Amino acid sequence: MTDSKPLAGKLALVTGASRGIGAATAEALAEAGAHVILVARTGKALEDVEERIHNAGGSATIAPLDITDGESIAKLAAAVAGRWQALDVLVLNAAMLGSLTPVEHIDAKEYSRLIATNLLAPQALIAAFDPMLRHAERADLVAVTSSVGSEPRAFWGAYGSSKAALETLVLSYADETEHVGRIKVHVVDPGATRTRMRQLAFPGEEPSSVKPPEVVAKAILERVMADAITGERIRVEA
Repeated sequence: MTDSKPLAGKLALVTGASRGIGAATAEALAEAGAHVILVARTGKALEDVEERIHNAGGSATIAPLDITDGESIAKLAAAVAGRWQALDVLVLNAAMLGSLTPVEHIDAKEYSRLIATNLLAPQALIAAFDPMLRHAERADLVAVTSSVGSEPRAFWGAYGSSKAALETLVLSYADETEHVGRIKVHVVDPGATRTRMRQLAFPGEEPSSVKPPEVVAKAILERVMADAITGERIRVEA
């Protein structure tokens, strides 16, 4: 570990790493010296992120998979554990927005997919990588949430409820692992950020009017490197 590469020798895994906050966070972690496992469904987009990391002097491994497939998560965890002893950073970023609609109009099939992506998959990832997190000298779990997870808003019931449940899930994990003293859990609300999901939710918004994902990535990196308290919820302002 050096001052210029504070995460040298560390291993990080980022979901939803093919674009937006996930890609920016993966690149920030790699720049700080971590080897980053890039997880998303789109292989070509992951290759682009991997190439940018390598061109910047970092290292990364791509893992194209659907995180709603429990068997794929188990296989990934087994493969990672076969190569590394510990996982130092786990960033749960992948999410599905779904339709913005009144609660009574929520489509059951779409809601099931949303819950599978935003809640069940993070739980499966925590379960699969918990042994490796516990083997780290210090492990950081970052869950990316949304303001609607704690502040309900009309038409955001499906997405908001998934994020509220995610927060409860990971903060319970924070409480359960606090005695270990080496696992830090962070709930990060990125606020208004220039992402594809934001464009879908606010199609008339001028993208340049909100902060780029690199600002959120910097905040996550700082959180990972700081002597932070486990179980805190932070919001990233512009």
